[in-house]
Amino acid sequence: MRSEQLNHSFLEYPVRLLLYRLIVSVTIVVSSGAALSVADEPIDIGSRRELFVDDLLIDRTDSVDLRLQRPVKAPRPQSPLPKGAYATVIRDSDEHGVLFRAYWRGYDPAFQGERESGDGGELVCYGESRDGHEWAFPKPGLHEVNGTRENNVILAKMPSLLHNFSPFLDTRPNCPGSERYKALAGHPGPGNKRGKSKPGIGLFAFYSSDGIHWSKQGEVIPYRDEWRHAFDSQNVSFWSEAEQQYVCYFRTWTADEGLRSISRTTSADFKTWTAPVEMNPNRPGEHLYTNQTHPYFRAPHIYVAMPTRYVPGRGDSAASKDHNNATDVLLMTSRAGTTRYDRMFGEAFIRPGLDPTAWLNRANYVALNVVPTSPTAMSIYHRSGDRYVLRTDGFASVHAGAQPGSLLTRPVRFSGDSLHLNLSTSAGGQVRVEIQTVDGSPVPNFRLDDCLPIYGDEIDRPVRWKGDPDLESLASRPVRLYFELQECDLYSIQFQRQQ
Repeated sequence: MRSEQLNHSFLEYPVRLLLYRLIVSVTIVVSSGAALSVADEPIDIGSRRELFVDDLLIDRTDSVDLRLQRPVKAPRPQSPLPKGAYATVIRDSDEHGVLFRAYWRGYDPAFQGERESGDGGELVCYGESRDGHEWAFPKPGLHEVNGTRENNVILAKMPSLLHNFSPFLDTRPNCPGSERYKALAGHPGPGNKRGKSKPGIGLFAFYSSDGIHWSKQGEVIPYRDEWRHAFDSQNVSFWSEAEQQYVCYFRTWTADEGLRSISRTTSADFKTWTAPVEMNPNRPGEHLYTNQTHPYFRAPHIYVAMPTRYVPGRGDSAASKDHNNATDVLLMTSRAGTTRYDRMFGEAFIRPGLDPTAWLNRANYVALNVVPTSPTAMSIYHRSGDRYVLRTDGFASVHAGAQPGSLLTRPVRFSGDSLHLNLSTSAGGQVRVEIQTVDGSPVPNFRLDDCLPIYGDEIDRPVRWKGDPDLESLASRPVRLYFELQECDLYSIQFQRQQ
């Protein structure tokens, strides 16, 4: 990673994180029972929202667990997105308000060639929605398909480039209007391609001003000799606000076990990309067919990934003649600027479920991007046309049951004058928060007994202490947060400045 391409504050953040996790040091047990490392460096969270999808902030827990949440399938739309591989859903806006744009791969039914990966019969189809639930399919008349232009096809007749077209909305400051939308696409063809790198089989850039009319640019990420089956699933890219550069996560295979895996590369201009780095998130024998890595919209320094886990030999061989496999969807995360994924949760995020067709060949993929579809909910789109819903920030939680439990953070520095929680309690549950010094001593006026009990179910609930003491007086000082929880799920925390 080239340091001149990075925002310096975020460059320092992953370096400190890496050192923090790798240094093994002697610990001193202080009077509160907290383990204080002599190498502890406070984590500067500023006013960033932090989710409990990894263990970055967690020093110690007692009688609580980190719990993966389960997306809930929404009622089937009357007009759903059709089945299609390698889909992308973008939350955009126009003069009429919120506009969701969807892209997926289709096929020309009149195409007479072999339906191999990257053939000339592949298309890019387009849909729109105002509410993220019901979809419409404009007919811009751009391409004649099966004898008519009355269709929603926006790209056609570009062999090898429409197999895995993956667009994004470029949020880079001062991005030219003609390049407001960008995409990467390209498929090197079937078979083992180790040692067969040549121009034209890498990833190509596409630009668009409106998300519908696209122009192909040059090949920007060439194929490399050492790769076996790179690029041959959805390869995703985005502008990283946290890193101040473009980031691409793309398909490679591991050299030792030959597993479908993920690599990462970065670029300052979407034209010249750094040498790829293997992320190696696979567990033994585990194939990750796609990665769907993208910045979480409420915490863009956290990248959410929802890869399809591909399990050979688990499908219905009678119903799936070409391939016998089963698939499900995982949840992984990565921090901006790092070259590793966090695998806090090993089990499936979305299971195949009761529908027998969900156990057929490659049946379970989700679209790129988790998008907000209401003030309290966000949506994940499945290739089946179903929409899955989670509460905002609700990928995972710190969960406490009937017995009280606690969580103590590592030392942090913050900015702001109020602490806000995304939480859900039972009628009898609650949360209280204590602010401690690094050595575990309660800060006067911010003790546990000073905290007004918090109960309810809210996305953004401020914490209050008796007498409303000046929280900002502690800003920039290293402190720990101690949470006492009962019958509660805590999803995220954020220090904010009140208006």
